[in-house]
Amino acid sequence: MSATRPITLLIAALGGEGGGVLTGWIVSAAEAAGFPVQSTSIPGVAQRTGATTYYIEIFPEPATALNGKRPVLALTPGIGDIDVVVASELLEAGRTVLNGFVTPDRTHVIASLSRFFTMDEKTAMGDGRYDDDKLTKLIREQSRDALLFDMTRIASENGAMVNAVMLGAIAGSDRLPISIEQFLTAIGGGGKAGEANRRGFQAGLATAQAQAEAGKAVAVKKSAAPTLASLEQQAASAYPGIAQPIVIEGVRRLVPYQSVAYAQLYLYRLKPIADADRESGAQGALLKEVARHLAVRMSYEDVVRVAQEKISPERMARIARDELRVKGEPYSVHDFLKPGIEELCQLLPPFIARPILNLAERKGWLGRLYFGMEINSTSVSGYLRFLVLAKLRAIRPYGYRYAQEQAQIESWLALIAEASKRSSALALEIAECARLIKGYGDTHTRGLSNYGKIEAGLIRPAIAGRMPVDRAIDAIASARTAALVDPDGESLAKCLADSGAVAEAA
Repeated sequence: MSATRPITLLIAALGGEGGGVLTGWIVSAAEAAGFPVQSTSIPGVAQRTGATTYYIEIFPEPATALNGKRPVLALTPGIGDIDVVVASELLEAGRTVLNGFVTPDRTHVIASLSRFFTMDEKTAMGDGRYDDDKLTKLIREQSRDALLFDMTRIASENGAMVNAVMLGAIAGSDRLPISIEQFLTAIGGGGKAGEANRRGFQAGLATAQAQAEAGKAVAVKKSAAPTLASLEQQAASAYPGIAQPIVIEGVRRLVPYQSVAYAQLYLYRLKPIADADRESGAQGALLKEVARHLAVRMSYEDVVRVAQEKISPERMARIARDELRVKGEPYSVHDFLKPGIEELCQLLPPFIARPILNLAERKGWLGRLYFGMEINSTSVSGYLRFLVLAKLRAIRPYGYRYAQEQAQIESWLALIAEASKRSSALALEIAECARLIKGYGDTHTRGLSNYGKIEAGLIRPAIAGRMPVDRAIDAIASARTAALVDPDGESLAKCLADSGAVAEAA
């Protein structure tokens, strides 16, 4: 930025979010740094809680160096004349782009990924929500660079208002000639509000600095053991497009599910998909969907996962607060389980599990023989039983179910990569078929069977070129929908029969 012109800052906030207070903090910090500064507010309506735009100009030379002269600062923002845009909500950031305030050669955007839905979105007969991915893509394309993260969530986690997180993000972005200490001084520290504001500021600052470090793609020493934080940075650096939030959430899901190494496997598996996405011109859509479904498939439901969920503090708190509505009174939670032979064999090594499952299949026990049990999850003995099961996650990679799931995942990913050579839309439909494979027990078995039928009857013929691409895309989508809405499989069988006739005719 030229030292002879003001730095222009535009803040787009909703009513009740403290946009005026945020403006006051920035003005106070600029004054403390000795810079001439001016701010104005422009009231408006966003069909939600009312939106107000705040505009700040900071002259980046100390007043003492101007020899008594005073710069002339504007009262309103000019189109194409904004250096920094700060928005507390994603759609508000989109509005600044639409109004021409964001330009690729100049504007740095700092915005929250959170949404506060408009009346048009809420009253639509169907799903009337604006596409967040399109908004995010628009902001990134039209700005010089963009710092985007969920400020509302971070504010809630730290017991602060979102304006404090926004100020921390501004400080962490290093776009204003104001030090962190000067921002903190402007916030003040008196009382509970001051403490909460400082927590929110530090959280926003840390997030902005972490994203900045990830953007620099600093090489990590090979000797350093990977951590969740380092994997998040790696994901943010390697996948900067619309898939980035999904990939980061996938890493966060898989580390507690299994381990850091398992999350690394997740990132490794996404590399060929990212290449396929780029080569097929999918513009990130294919990578995003595969990243989402892959994270779910890799965190499949098994006895360990069920045990983890049964005793999770979040579940117990939800039951007490929302279902039982108790406040300090004693209560108990009884879980009814009905594991079958397949569930009991999940953690056994394959060479032990296979003979047992083969015997059970010959005897007709699969899907028929179950072991019912009732466990008081709030008792010491019941809690310990689930805890022991949850601790068995260390041996999960050596179990029969793990080997089975990983082989199926690799096959699914290979089909997607191969299909992308014909059409990104075809690859996307195959990726969406992962929705069929979920849960455990009979639900998982039925979903896996339905997927197998679609793979054999439609996916592989489409990849081999035995079906026209457009018809294959429609057929796979129709078959998937039929399998999801009809558990008995009659609709799927009819859909596959009709699609098979089309394939033969082609």
